[in-house]
Amino acid sequence: MSAVTAPATASAGPRPLADVATMLRRSLLRAVRYPGLTVFLVAGPLVMLLLFVHVFGGAFGAGVAPGVTPGAEGRAAYLDYITPTLLVLTVVGGATSVATSAAMDAAGGIMARFRTMAIAPGSVLSGQVLGFTVQALAALVLLLGAAVATGYRPDAGVAGWFAVVGLLVLLSLALNWLCVAMGLHARSVETASNLPMILLLLPFLGSGFVPVDTMPGAVRWFAEHQPFTPVIETLRGLLTGTGTETAVVQAVAWCLVIGVAGYLWARSLFRRERRL
Repeated sequence: MSAVTAPATASAGPRPLADVATMLRRSLLRAVRYPGLTVFLVAGPLVMLLLFVHVFGGAFGAGVAPGVTPGAEGRAAYLDYITPTLLVLTVVGGATSVATSAAMDAAGGIMARFRTMAIAPGSVLSGQVLGFTVQALAALVLLLGAAVATGYRPDAGVAGWFAVVGLLVLLSLALNWLCVAMGLHARSVETASNLPMILLLLPFLGSGFVPVDTMPGAVRWFAEHQPFTPVIETLRGLLTGTGTETAVVQAVAWCLVIGVAGYLWARSLFRRERRL
């Protein structure tokens, strides 16, 4: 009897790749069944594109590009300046949705049930992280298409575009792991939706919307040393073909630090019994 049942037990054990694929499929199906988070992910950056370019861009463009006159020329200059920022904000918006999704699973008892099943422990969280990364990439394509339709003309070559995509994917994975941890740490779904809001504010406190050299001393120091500034500056450089190696190294280093910290925190919380 034992000789017959042993192979069946072994075959029913965790299969990491298959389990991750199953959880990824679950995350994508959830996006279809609950489209509210997906609509927010796509609509938010599009609204900001229209608002900041067509309402504020004529004046702001003259501030970010010396010698540019307010009006149509200013809008074109500000579109070039702000598009990399909106790409980052799209990734951040997807990450904040991960926190809400993870909190919903935890509060509903699904995470506790997954811990009792014969599946790879890391697959539950990895599926959500990868699922929202896929959604973020789709939203990025839509945003970039809207920017191009508005007049954005990047000068990146083939290698530059590969670097842009690679950096955005790395940023998405890093922030998704951090926000999964935030969602598991939150005591309620409402709290989980509020915790990542600081991530949406950081691009405003960096070089996302205005050059950091226009800011007062303490604010400028913070803007220069927070993680989103080198990421945004790297994307600007890559899309215009003027990227520097120093900015790229800083951006990748920040993504790795955030991703590793978020991953370790999320795994620790997942293994711990949730206390209500």
